Amino acid sequence: MFKKVIIAEDFEEFNLAVQQTLNDFNIVNFQHAKYCDDAFLKIRKAIQDNEPYDLLISDLSFKKDHREVKIGSGDELIQKVRELQPEIKIIAYSIEDKSARIKSLFEDAEINAFVLKGRNSIEDLKKALTIISASDQKFISHEVASILQEKGNYEIDDVDIKILKYLSDGTSQDEIIEIFKNNDIKPNSKSAVEKRLAKLKDFFKANNTIHLVSITKDMGII
Repeated sequence: MFKKVIIAEDFEEFNLAVQQTLNDFNIVNFQHAKYCDDAFLKIRKAIQDNEPYDLLISDLSFKKDHREVKIGSGDELIQKVRELQPEIKIIAYSIEDKSARIKSLFEDAEINAFVLKGRNSIEDLKKALTIISASDQKFISHEVASILQEKGNYEIDDVDIKILKYLSDGTSQDEIIEIFKNNDIKPNSKSAVEKRLAKLKDFFKANNTIHLVSITKDMGII
């Protein structure tokens, strides 16, 4: 079971519910952050102190207030933490039920579990903790589980289209990554962009990048 946990959650009632669940598992070494920036700084400092967290539980949506932040969403936090500490286990804990967003979390940020906030969220959180602490198996709440089972239905989002358009203009993959980073377009890691390209090639049955651009142009996607 996990020894050191950090919770990124801006609503106190959800934070307390997660903390109680951790206590039920006799996990007592945990910290809480209401802002993604604070959570990221705590994680980075723990690594520097050679006392890293082994689990991040993060909401996806954070309400804006008077404070200016660099990391505005749980999606961004999760991606940055995955790049900073690849071995950490991550649970996304959210009311979000849009398939493209959840798929991106599993495929691009490689989260270990997605728990949907709702009637069964505490039981699901307990299941997720049990499963991912003991194995590399993924967990997703039953209400949205079909999202990961829809293998043949790849949803092309705005990021995919941006990648395809840049490729059609002759922009290299490394240049696209730099453009994404400079314009704060997520995901923008090398592995995430490579995975998206691989999935696009597979979906459109393209032999290579040139073939992929040609197919998507013919179909009017770009």
